[in-house]
Amino acid sequence: MNPVFRNFLTHFFAIAFFAVVALLYFHPVLQGKVIYQSDIVQYRGMAQEQEDFRRQFDEEPYWTNSAFGGMPTYQLGARYPDDYIKKLDRIIRFLPRPADYLFLYFLGFYILMCCMKVEYRLAILGALAFGFSTYLIIILGVGHNAKAHAIGYLPMVLGGIILTFRRNYLWGFLLTAVAVGLEIQANHYQMTFYFLFLAIPLGIVYLADAIRDKQLKAFFTSTGLLLIAALLGIAVNATSLMATREYADWSTRGPSVLTINPDGSPKADLNGLDKDYITQYSYGISESLNLLVPRLYGGGSVESLGDESRTFEFLTDQGVSRSQALDFSNNLQLYWGDQPIVAAPAYIGAVVSFLFLLGLLLVRGRARWWLMAAALIALMLSWGKNFSALTDLMIDYFPLYNKFRAVSSIQVILELCAPILAILAIRAWNDPKTPENKKRKALTISFITMLGLGVLLFISKSFFDFTGASDEVLKRYYGEELVGLIRRDREAVYLQDTFRTMVFIALTAVLLWMNLKKRLPAKWMILGLGVLIVTDLVGVDLRYVNKEDFVSRRQLGNSFAMTQADQQILQDTGYYRVLNLGEGLNGARTSYFHKSLGGYHAAKPQRLRDLFEFHIYKNNRRVLDMLNTKYIIQTDEDGNPRASVNPDALGNAWFVERVKGVSSPDQAIQALDSVLPGREAIVNTREFTDITPGTFAVDSTSRITLDSYKANALTYTSENPNAGMAVFSEMYYPQGWQVYLDGQPHTHFRVNYALRGMLVPPGTHKIEFRFEPEVIQKGSQISLASNVLLALLLLGGTGFTLLRKRRKQEA
Repeated sequence: MNPVFRNFLTHFFAIAFFAVVALLYFHPVLQGKVIYQSDIVQYRGMAQEQEDFRRQFDEEPYWTNSAFGGMPTYQLGARYPDDYIKKLDRIIRFLPRPADYLFLYFLGFYILMCCMKVEYRLAILGALAFGFSTYLIIILGVGHNAKAHAIGYLPMVLGGIILTFRRNYLWGFLLTAVAVGLEIQANHYQMTFYFLFLAIPLGIVYLADAIRDKQLKAFFTSTGLLLIAALLGIAVNATSLMATREYADWSTRGPSVLTINPDGSPKADLNGLDKDYITQYSYGISESLNLLVPRLYGGGSVESLGDESRTFEFLTDQGVSRSQALDFSNNLQLYWGDQPIVAAPAYIGAVVSFLFLLGLLLVRGRARWWLMAAALIALMLSWGKNFSALTDLMIDYFPLYNKFRAVSSIQVILELCAPILAILAIRAWNDPKTPENKKRKALTISFITMLGLGVLLFISKSFFDFTGASDEVLKRYYGEELVGLIRRDREAVYLQDTFRTMVFIALTAVLLWMNLKKRLPAKWMILGLGVLIVTDLVGVDLRYVNKEDFVSRRQLGNSFAMTQADQQILQDTGYYRVLNLGEGLNGARTSYFHKSLGGYHAAKPQRLRDLFEFHIYKNNRRVLDMLNTKYIIQTDEDGNPRASVNPDALGNAWFVERVKGVSSPDQAIQALDSVLPGREAIVNTREFTDITPGTFAVDSTSRITLDSYKANALTYTSENPNAGMAVFSEMYYPQGWQVYLDGQPHTHFRVNYALRGMLVPPGTHKIEFRFEPEVIQKGSQISLASNVLLALLLLGGTGFTLLRKRRKQEA
């Protein structure tokens, strides 16, 4: 058979195998079911107005008024023109969700293994080990789709880098450019940023080798090509990157415009997120051992033990019905670590951990060093506030590190490094050049170390009290005796999973030993290791993400059931805002039905958050009035939502009698304590120098009415016999919103810290606000040119490769 055709068939069947495995794990998708992902449900609430707009007008709004009083949709799944890299991504992820992301994990890692010249059987095995890593599965269960998306392309980026450094300049460059483009369009920049902590050690190791071998020219050639490839991958995503950058400055991810806190105290000079917020999710140092033992610290915040728990036995002995006791036992708060909430442990597998250690002892060459360094760096950084010396250094001095929260998620780098080195360990084990005595020594050390660690954990259980942060609350509700039994259940799963890990370690060692003694051929050893890895990882994965998490599409569509309060509000067909006191600033349920002041997003509009913290949380109703908050939802004594009408809501727009000038954002937000927004407006005259404080004549005939509403276009009619100062109850966003007076461009400015204002001449006028973001037009031009260039390079590279192979055959 022709070698090229044989390789094609090998890769084709490997990819088909990955698709089958992904569908088997998420088999309910074959029945038309969908996974219930809590974060995606919240996203649906945020994006509902955007989706309705697309259906009605067949265009993209780029703005929504259903969340946070109004914000761009750049981080809510906006669709950009000439976004061909996203079209390529959709072709790659052809399976139904979430099987598409699991398939992407497999595919990306398989490509990486091929770039590292690992034979196909080990490449498939490594893909399974990576894809079934528990953290990667659990993020699919809770709906962190963008994170999963970005993680799936990281191995592909790494493969392109390695190819380039191995002097396969053409395809290393092209793979890197395409992979970086796909990685960035996944739109989870935190995961992309964390990849630097793998790329930097890799680059340092290759540089050290280049200096030693006097190959600096080749190193800098590779580095230069990689930089150009990365820039090309960035350029094909120009629209989304430019739009995101623009919005970031306006959001809570940008620098604060205030120098004071809500209590008036000086605010820390932050150019990023607060340290406590960044490190809120920090892995405990000893808790990191759950990479090896899944429920060492109880597993997830809520675990299901069924009728096998001591808690269940106690409850039934106390006369609690079996169904009630079972329901309680299936929702046990077993996690006793330091993190606020944990969906599942970041388990990479006992078998993979064993092989990783074996690789540290057995693998020769540069790969061992950069993999070990990257894994260690990621582990230490994941400790966050538990290793404050390193974390504070990174937050204070490493560029962009303070822009991202949940430092524990950097463990994804470790979860990528571990299966790579594990597979390289098997390859080294099978290499005839590896001395038998070296194998024996490495196996012995790895086995004694891993098994000894398991024994130590067994012995050490007496040093733990298995007390969790939630125990005090549980005591108040259920009493000391029941909490004591929950602690015994924590101890039980600690022992069970420790023993489980030791069994898998022993079985792995047996397979390797039998192969070493020539009693088991390499192909059967590989198959056996594959069975152990999949059994180990999938056995833990299914505890947290399984068929019970799937629902019918109809049920998912009814995630937000309409309440009596919603029905009452929706009878009002006007344009107004709603505040749900139960959600406050965090929650997207209200956004699904109404124009909400709240929402669900990590990057909230900064000035709206400031209004909440300085005024709304302090019950300054005048701020709600100027935001046109006509309805307020709160729960009654029976826990049912009820809507009350705010009769003082100021409406969509109004004329004020007086403009007060201030000289800073601090003064602007403090002035809202005393301003009468229906009659007065606050303007920062240092920012808007053309606006002069003063008074305006307003009589009974002065009015502004909203004639038509679209998410990205609002049309008003102004009637005023005098020149007037108009205030609009819309969020001021300087990049994109344009105002037209009688069809001619006009100017508007920020008033009352967050709203829009404009000067209107006397008479009757048509006022139009349109969202026309220039960033979309500029970005799409760059994206189109870059996509065309990348396509031409791919075609040229393919043609050049085929021509070169043909010439070799002819020669």
